[in-house]
Amino acid sequence: MRIAILSDIHDRLELLEEGLKKVQDCEALICCGDLCSPFTAKALGEGFSGPVYIVFGNNDGDLWRISANAVKRPNLHFLGELGEVELDGKKFAIHHFDNVGRVLAMSGQYDVVCCGHSHRYEVTRVGKTLLINPGEIYGRLTGLSTLAVYDTSSDHVEQIVLADFRNQRK
Repeated sequence: MRIAILSDIHDRLELLEEGLKKVQDCEALICCGDLCSPFTAKALGEGFSGPVYIVFGNNDGDLWRISANAVKRPNLHFLGELGEVELDGKKFAIHHFDNVGRVLAMSGQYDVVCCGHSHRYEVTRVGKTLLINPGEIYGRLTGLSTLAVYDTSSDHVEQIVLADFRNQRK
């Protein structure tokens, strides 16, 4: 099973749209928070047909309106601040904050922990647990707009770069 993982969208709909086009062959999508606005949740639900598992981040504003989009789009699953899902026999933990993600990975209770917040792409093995931070869709904090695709069969993570802003003036 191929699972798309993204985080820290910060309302960059053009980059989100590009990213969603690249992961249409994935069977599920995990979002590690910081959508920011309700219209970003709508874009996720309309741009990806499979199940989308979402946790809230520290920059998500109107949680009620963001969550209300789940009623209109049954493929959106809002999991609060900490999500736990089982996909293809693997137990996932999903949290926005990378420091919390590390603690979850160290617990050894999960096969995969997905987190964001730092905006930095990272794939690390913590004991038996795979920690995945897909980086940022936003792209302006680190200079790279990225997401990740995890293959449960091969246990391989692929980084997808959507845009590279590192050589552009800020």
